[in-house]
Amino acid sequence: MEIKVTEEKENLMFNRREIKATAESISSPSREETLKALAEKFSSQIEKIKIKGIHGRFGSRTFNIEANIYNSKEEKDAVELKKKKEKDAEKKIAEAAAVPEKPVEPVAEKPAEQAPAQEQSEKKMDEEEKKSEEKEQGGEKVE
Repeated sequence: MEIKVTEEKENLMFNRREIKATAESISSPSREETLKALAEKFSSQIEKIKIKGIHGRFGSRTFNIEANIYNSKEEKDAVELKKKKEKDAEKKIAEAAAVPEKPVEPVAEKPAEQAPAQEQSEKKMDEEEKKSEEKEQGGEKVE
């Protein structure tokens, strides 16, 4: 994608450059593509650029791009409104960073349910053990 700057205006009040450009592309350029191209063209960081719009006409391969390039990320955040997607992404990052890591306690796993045949054999073994204990005690049941 090739970008040609049609207008560049310095806005000292907001500490930014307001860019109007045209781009030649077969399909509509994505915001990410446009951000990378603008960052490369103006030697700036992607975090400092806010794309206001990418407009094209039906059947045309030229697209008009409006963007603002700020001096710092903090100035951009103070002036520009954020889209809902951007806010949600920042919340997820903040939540992930804010959650203190707790020591992981080993969870005692319950043995899987045993097959019915296995249960029956264990019951028989338990009954045999009880009988052998009774024989040892002299055949008397002690309760």
